[in-house]
Amino acid sequence: MTGKLKGHQTGKSTQAKKVSLCAKGGGKRLGSARPGAARRSSVRLGSSRPAREMLSVICLLLLLLAVSLRGSSPADVPDFAAHFGSKTRYEDSAAYRRRAEGDLRTSPSSPRTPGGEGCSPIHLTAVVRHGSRYPTVKNIRAIRKLSDLIGSSRGAGAAAAREGDAARRRDVLRRWNMWYTDDMDGQLAAKGREDLRRLASRLAEAFPTLLGEDSVRGGRVRVLTSSKRRCVASAEAFQEGLHQRADVTPVSYRQRVDDGLLRFFDDCRGYVEGVEKNRTALLEVHKFKDGPEMAALTRKVARKLGLPDGDLTPDLLEAAFYLCSYELAVKSLHSPWCFLFDRDDAKVLEYKCDLKLFWKRAHGHAINLLASCPLFHHVFRTLDKAGRPRRSTEPAPEPASVLVGHAETLLPLLGLLGLYKDETPPTADNFRTQHGRLFRSSLLVPYAANVVLVLLDCARGPRLQLLVNEAPVRFPGLPDEDAPLYRDVRAAYRHLLDGCDFRKECEGAAAGRPPNTEL
Repeated sequence: MTGKLKGHQTGKSTQAKKVSLCAKGGGKRLGSARPGAARRSSVRLGSSRPAREMLSVICLLLLLLAVSLRGSSPADVPDFAAHFGSKTRYEDSAAYRRRAEGDLRTSPSSPRTPGGEGCSPIHLTAVVRHGSRYPTVKNIRAIRKLSDLIGSSRGAGAAAAREGDAARRRDVLRRWNMWYTDDMDGQLAAKGREDLRRLASRLAEAFPTLLGEDSVRGGRVRVLTSSKRRCVASAEAFQEGLHQRADVTPVSYRQRVDDGLLRFFDDCRGYVEGVEKNRTALLEVHKFKDGPEMAALTRKVARKLGLPDGDLTPDLLEAAFYLCSYELAVKSLHSPWCFLFDRDDAKVLEYKCDLKLFWKRAHGHAINLLASCPLFHHVFRTLDKAGRPRRSTEPAPEPASVLVGHAETLLPLLGLLGLYKDETPPTADNFRTQHGRLFRSSLLVPYAANVVLVLLDCARGPRLQLLVNEAPVRFPGLPDEDAPLYRDVRAAYRHLLDGCDFRKECEGAAAGRPPNTEL
């Protein structure tokens, strides 16, 4: 499980206390308070609607001042910070998971092997997502359009009290500076580099014989990366974290670009034509976007801002929501944009993100997963090589292999492993019954998400431990053991290891053929 992040702020400044009080007293209007908080504070602050609305705006003004002076502490994080889908911070995802599971561990655990069988790790393969990043150009332009809309709007001519409150909200948001520029375009943020350094340090602490000083000094940790700049920078930051922990000064960082493994979807014609360019493949996403939940949420936020019907589109609604997430991920700020939403709102937008990732990158269509066969085969070939018997005169196996990619790299791999597949798939019509779903991108692929396979040398033979975001996870076909025998794991995935042919699956799909949904 994720380790504690050093340097985490625990104290509250005077400004932070003021903002916290506002969130409790007036947050119901701002969409951030716990249920009942506004009712409790109304005894002290007055129960009239104008008073509550004025308090909301005062809180926003205080927030702007506070976040301009400092970053976020735990008290400053939105209560829906673990619902930003693939734009969720790693630490928020991990904290949510620990609370939900009642797990107090702060680092990857040792496997519980049958009968206390003695084991020692001999190899680790980690597939890692890049760290926190800036918005892409597409997102930046949507944010700019949203900012321009707020800046130019004069309101919808609603009742005086409501329009006064909305006008004050718009005035607060106009004070926000549009600082994102097109050249940022998805680049790794400084916080993203720290994400990868900390992850490397925690894994090195958990597996010192594989990622410790000897491996680092000997240059024996192989690092592969996607060609995207945010991934290359993340690969360097991961190595930096290993060097810092081992107290080794690097001459240079070494990584090799391999898009065939880490951006396999680009080269799979069956995927590109059957899913990426096929609008019907994402039909559930489009239906949900035009459905009642999104329409109600768009109207709700538009009323808060006093915007005329139609001015705030679903795309701009999402821009506001993810602007909140970017401010938190990139600058550790609890942005004033966050106060347009509450936790229930966030769950609607998280679900839309999950729908898109499920149908475009995961279990929704078989080709989504089969396109990742090269990566799946590479992982097991690496494990095979590390676990084969060796003569005493032969060199020890490579201790670790680290592959840095994208959310789109990890999700198909998790899918081929058979993980996080719900009995009932998410659709546009079943949002209300999907609150307990396994497939939640906020928990599966936050920034710096990771899938780690640790090969163990044990008395009865090699065993394999699986960690997802540093938490032990059991293989679906072998649910009774934390670290089953490696030969049993291979047998469970024999159909994929022997039959998953990238060329056949990707080149054999006819243009325009509907994607196969069975796997």
